[in-house]
Amino acid sequence: MQDLKDKIAFITGGADGIGFAIAKALIDQGARVMLADINEAKLAEAKAKLGQASETVVCDVASATDLKAAAEKTIESFGKVHIVVNNAGVGLGGMPGEASLEDWRWIVDINLMGVVYGVETFTPLIKSHGEGGHFINTASMAGHWANPMMGPYCATKFAVVGYSECLKQALEGDNIGVSILCPGWVKTGIANSSDRRPSGPATKNPLTNAEDVGGGEQITAADLVANGMPPPVLADWVVQCIRDNRLYIFSHAVMEPVIDARHQAIKADYAAAMANENLTQNQTS
Repeated sequence: MQDLKDKIAFITGGADGIGFAIAKALIDQGARVMLADINEAKLAEAKAKLGQASETVVCDVASATDLKAAAEKTIESFGKVHIVVNNAGVGLGGMPGEASLEDWRWIVDINLMGVVYGVETFTPLIKSHGEGGHFINTASMAGHWANPMMGPYCATKFAVVGYSECLKQALEGDNIGVSILCPGWVKTGIANSSDRRPSGPATKNPLTNAEDVGGGEQITAADLVANGMPPPVLADWVVQCIRDNRLYIFSHAVMEPVIDARHQAIKADYAAAMANENLTQNQTS
């Protein structure tokens, strides 16, 4: 999708952070945007900053009913939609046996099912006008990089990556692109989002665990987020990746070795399987 002028975008988690920055970047290219967020006060602030090219709707992405109502308001306001950014998300950590099942359901409903509801709701609407479109599903480097303290978060983000890879193949024949946004450390409020979990604020946030980074210096993931990439820098790259129809939108070159290490581990274990005489003798064509 090279020309973004007059395109209509729907963005969840759009009141601040990455969602708001993407909205502004798209508006700067001539698009109009429906901002969806659960926080009505922040939506009003975002609308005041973005002006007439934006509209807002209060929406809890964990509710399929809310997504449907938000989609209907988008069509009422703009007539159609081309770009959907399934961006809303929360963080949740915890070692095995320590995270409550209620909290697990909370993060799955937002981080995974929020994306699913967005895709299932908007795909028919994009197809209906025949002008093509694009989905951006926000995953994370945590969708490629396992962390022992962040099992629930990684599980949802790995799921978004796999689901989006399927979507890419399923929708390309309809001229609908799919991108998976996999940022590293970006300056947002994600480090505090687990305070809203059903079991209440965490007594110990995995993101505040200090790690030795050499020379006696210690740093936490929360520190990395607080000093991370400014959202507008990431948003400009997202817009370029929409134009280039990229499947993966990565942000931090320093994290590439993590991808390489995981790939090599997979290759090594696959080679071990193929070296097993019983397995190779019983392969089917």
